[in-house]
Amino acid sequence: MKSFLRLTSFLLPFALCLLPTLVIRAQSSDYILTPTPGKIPRINGTTVFGVRPGSPVVFKIAATGEKPLKYEVLNLPVELKLDSKTGIISGRFSKEGIHILKVRVSNKSGKAEKELTIKVGQTISLTPPMGWNSWNAFGESVSQEKVKAVVQAMIDKGLVDHGWSYVNIDDGWQGVRNATGVLEPNDKFPDMKGLADWIHSQGLKFGIYSSPGPTTCLGLPGSWQYEEKDAATWSGWDIDYLKYDLCSYKWDIFDKAGDTSQAAWMKPFLSMRKPLDAIPRDIIFSICSYNTIPWAAKVGANLTRLLGDNRDEWKPISTSGSKVDKYWAHQKPGLWNDEDLLVVGSSGGWEGKARPNHLTPDEQYFHMSLWSLLATPLFISCDLASADDFTISLLSNDEVIEVNQDPLGKAGRLKISTPEYQVWVKELADGTHAAGIFNLKNESQAINVKWSDLSIEGGIVRDLWKQKNMGKFSSEFKVEVPPHGVMLIKIFQ
Repeated sequence: MKSFLRLTSFLLPFALCLLPTLVIRAQSSDYILTPTPGKIPRINGTTVFGVRPGSPVVFKIAATGEKPLKYEVLNLPVELKLDSKTGIISGRFSKEGIHILKVRVSNKSGKAEKELTIKVGQTISLTPPMGWNSWNAFGESVSQEKVKAVVQAMIDKGLVDHGWSYVNIDDGWQGVRNATGVLEPNDKFPDMKGLADWIHSQGLKFGIYSSPGPTTCLGLPGSWQYEEKDAATWSGWDIDYLKYDLCSYKWDIFDKAGDTSQAAWMKPFLSMRKPLDAIPRDIIFSICSYNTIPWAAKVGANLTRLLGDNRDEWKPISTSGSKVDKYWAHQKPGLWNDEDLLVVGSSGGWEGKARPNHLTPDEQYFHMSLWSLLATPLFISCDLASADDFTISLLSNDEVIEVNQDPLGKAGRLKISTPEYQVWVKELADGTHAAGIFNLKNESQAINVKWSDLSIEGGIVRDLWKQKNMGKFSSEFKVEVPPHGVMLIKIFQ
């Protein structure tokens, strides 16, 4: 993504609020739409967090505002402690229960308050995980040094202040198994435990990758017949997330056995689920077999992959939503339909060399908006250390992220689908709705949406990318959307 984006804009007619059927022209994506955070504190990110009894709590309060910020929790449970300078909450609960915390963030310009609900029980991942994955950025060239540089960029460029919290290594970290069968990292990762400790000290979480087969997709050692040893190794490294990719299990084990029953599909994931349950820490279990929808919950998955690997190409991005809409009912807090990585920013790491993104700015707005409405996990996979201002603005719009992180956990539904445009609607926990009007054409078009066709009531419409109310629209809403672009809105009374 080149950094030549223009920063100028134009004003919308004031008369729009009085003429609800007037055509509204969405800004071209040559512009950065996300407003710059103000000096007054704003608390961002998820409002609900799940943890099992006995598992460590690592949670960073995400907040923007002029630094330094002071963090407070007015009713902090005795089992937890707060670092008032960093906003990192840590500790460990011994028993189940629900704790509603009142979080306050302040600076010399003002303060913000927000409730954070911690549910101590057997369900984790109560909102879609947000973070970074190494694959598209670096492919098999991933290293400890590169991961640390990305983490530092997440901090320096402010993404941690918007709720991005996971740092996940994909395929390419594995070395060889030693004489006792323990899988050691390769020489690009000289101190995996030290890396995990440093990531946790920043209030972030650390993820790893493996396969239930003898080898991974890159041909490196998988976890087949070493599930307990690998789970113990990851526990010793304090891992928080496991991406478990079918890979060689399909052709080396599953296909040769010739058993295509549901029990056969479930077997390799149950073989890892059992040792993960024995670990005294929470590890999000992200499974990839592309055939998991009916039984993902039965193997204790938190994420279940629906699509193949994303590429920064218009056709797969534009058609992905209609492919997964039928699976909306399988999704719930604790179990998320996974549409794969966000392909925004510089890309091509799997090709051996990063390059500018092939998607236009409008197509990247389309992509981020759709993923937010689908409530799919959000994982960046570009080199954040070299990310330009447009990419950072795309990833730091709190009102867009709030649609994805809504605690109700419902996936958006495809309400209108034509060859020229789509309209998606997502029900939110506060009783309002978010909607995305997506232009599939190669040129701009005016799209008229009647609220009755979406089975929702009209009201005040807010442009979520620009974080600006557009007026009250009682019966219909008409907007001109740029080619391959989107208007992402919230409708409320």
